[in-house]
Amino acid sequence: MERRPDLPALVESLLFVADEPVSVQRLAEALETTPGQVERALRALEEDLQGRGLRLQRMGSRVQMVTAPEAAPVVERFLGLRSRRRLSPAALETLAIIAYRQPISRPEIESIRGVNCDSVLRTLLSAGLIEEVGRASTVGRPILYGTTFAFLQHFGLSRLEDLPPLETEGEVPTAQHLTKRRKEHGETGDH
Repeated sequence: MERRPDLPALVESLLFVADEPVSVQRLAEALETTPGQVERALRALEEDLQGRGLRLQRMGSRVQMVTAPEAAPVVERFLGLRSRRRLSPAALETLAIIAYRQPISRPEIESIRGVNCDSVLRTLLSAGLIEEVGRASTVGRPILYGTTFAFLQHFGLSRLEDLPPLETEGEVPTAQHLTKRRKEHGETGDH
């Protein structure tokens, strides 16, 4: 009788063939098991991937398998991908505010930065680093922004909780908070 692979191996197989982030619930349904069992399998898989060329990236209940940030330059060169363009200081500052305060609206970002952010938000949206995640329940129902899986990959993060902590509760996130993480991994601020 043929032996079925263990659950972490099956989860790994599904994530390998998925072309987008997958919810834990969808994995559980495909594997005919519970979300709790899938979470345990994901933790085991995450442990198995330590020090290897792949990593799990998580955002909320969605997960995907991606290239480890340390391997990204070699993979990009192998695939002939163009070099990443550098983000402006304004884009990095806006991205830091969104990363630490998400979901956040344009008026809230502009209140923190003190300047209009329309063009910077368009740049970050077109780069795929942020996305519209909903609407605020305040007057005018402004769009709320949050970071994407591409943001996590760009900064070598497995999950948002891996962002360097802010010193104090009310501290305003800066570009240095994001670039600190990239420098820890020997990367530049390019995109």
